[in-house]
Amino acid sequence: MATLNPYLNFAGNTEEAFTFYRSVFGGDFTTLQRFKDTPEAGRIPEKEKDMLMHVSLPVGKGNSLMGTDAVESMGHKLIVGNNIQLSLEAESKDEAEKLFKGLSAGGKVMMPLKDTFWGAYFGMLTDKFGIQWMVNYTFPK
Repeated sequence: MATLNPYLNFAGNTEEAFTFYRSVFGGDFTTLQRFKDTPEAGRIPEKEKDMLMHVSLPVGKGNSLMGTDAVESMGHKLIVGNNIQLSLEAESKDEAEKLFKGLSAGGKVMMPLKDTFWGAYFGMLTDKFGIQWMVNYTFPK
């Protein structure tokens, strides 16, 4: 079964927040990726290039606290209510498709499931109750 992880959105202070969370929970980041290090770097304003596209901090057994800087240049506007998403890590591409289809029924697909540059099959949606979900299946290496 899929793993459920909270995904937090911040207005430019993700690194500060996750440094704090790391001081509380311990451990090391498994991922820390800046916008300047992505294929989208060319469309990011200079002031946003060092912001975090993705960070992941293991918390407990098999779970991670994840986050991003919700940058307006990429079409994101942070408001209370959209600053947290639930991220599902599927065990297979088929499971990702099943979960995505089920959760998006009656809701709104924000990004259809597709292969990504970070080596995953990924999509985003808002369910019919207004809850935001990310569904991810990481391809085996």
